[in-house]
Amino acid sequence: MSGLANALMIAAVVVLVIVRQFRAQQIGTSKRWWLIPVVLAVVALRQPGVVDAHHRTESVALLAVELLIGLATGAGWAWTTRIWAEPDGSVWSKSSKASVTVWIIGIALRVGLFALGAALGVHQDSSALLLALAATLLVRGGILVWRAQSVAPAAPAARTYGDHTARFARKERV
Repeated sequence: MSGLANALMIAAVVVLVIVRQFRAQQIGTSKRWWLIPVVLAVVALRQPGVVDAHHRTESVALLAVELLIGLATGAGWAWTTRIWAEPDGSVWSKSSKASVTVWIIGIALRVGLFALGAALGVHQDSSALLLALAATLLVRGGILVWRAQSVAPAAPAARTYGDHTARFARKERV
């Protein structure tokens, strides 16, 4: 894929993920939460420009820092996401305002890292960013699934005398 196609794919995935995460959504512990990050990583690793051939050491160091930033962003995003269980046992999640802060810090660190690479003369391809995004999504998904397994469902509403039907409030999906 060309650099422009990678950049468009990265932008589309980021927008899709961010928009979806700020709406309440059900977490399924048996879903293939790891599939999209693995596909993104495979696409990134198939590109020849992950490491600059003329500046191997600096390029590998920048890639390693990029991956660490991606892992930290994913972990921070997962731990700032609100998780709750409904009385029916379904587990839901929604990103919080702290998650926005995690994203802003992660993006700022990546911009700084890109500027450092440019100052060192290292050619940086979008595949490194795509690989870091895959790491972010993989860590976030794994932590959320792990956290969701330990969330107990909310206690059902207490029935009163003469109440023949239980009344549960359901989350609305838009």
